[in-house]
Amino acid sequence: MSDPVQEQVLAARRAQILDAAAHTFAEKGYHLTTIKDIARAAGVADGTIYLYFANKPALLLAILDRMTEAVRDSVDPAELADLDLRGLVRATLGHPLRALGGEHAELFRVVLSEVMVNPVMREQFSQRILTPMSQGGELIFQQWAAQRGLPPERTRLLTRAIMGMILGLIVEWILGDETLTTHWDELPDFLADLIIDGIGDTHS
Repeated sequence: MSDPVQEQVLAARRAQILDAAAHTFAEKGYHLTTIKDIARAAGVADGTIYLYFANKPALLLAILDRMTEAVRDSVDPAELADLDLRGLVRATLGHPLRALGGEHAELFRVVLSEVMVNPVMREQFSQRILTPMSQGGELIFQQWAAQRGLPPERTRLLTRAIMGMILGLIVEWILGDETLTTHWDELPDFLADLIIDGIGDTHS
């Protein structure tokens, strides 16, 4: 039988190591970071890292899992149930912007840099982040598309265009765009107006 106290200790140590890895990856970059760097940041012996994670890529995958949880946990179906279309779009846009941007943007930067060159990470990022985002977006925008008589393939294209907009804005934020930094919390409202009303009505 497992020991609950021991399990809590192990979970806390794992989280401690993962926090240190995330901080060190963000500070030094994934490729320049060594296991020794992570162990030093976590305050543990080098060998302790390997009791919890097989190698450095396993640490990066665990960070990706954190991002996946952030995206999933940011959505409350009950919150969306009674919203009108504009409110639904606003909430739907706000969830990934909060989960992947802002305070989480440094982790996104680390993962994204490796996704560009690592086929394994690219596949995992697609499965854990992009696919759930696109499937959720398609379900939400089916109603909007049906009202306008758009075929299903147009809904799929619309969803991916919006996903690209969200991911692109997060990249711009990471690069230090001052306008986005200042107005980040306004983006869900602005983008909802842009999507529903069009560019001509975003001046208010």
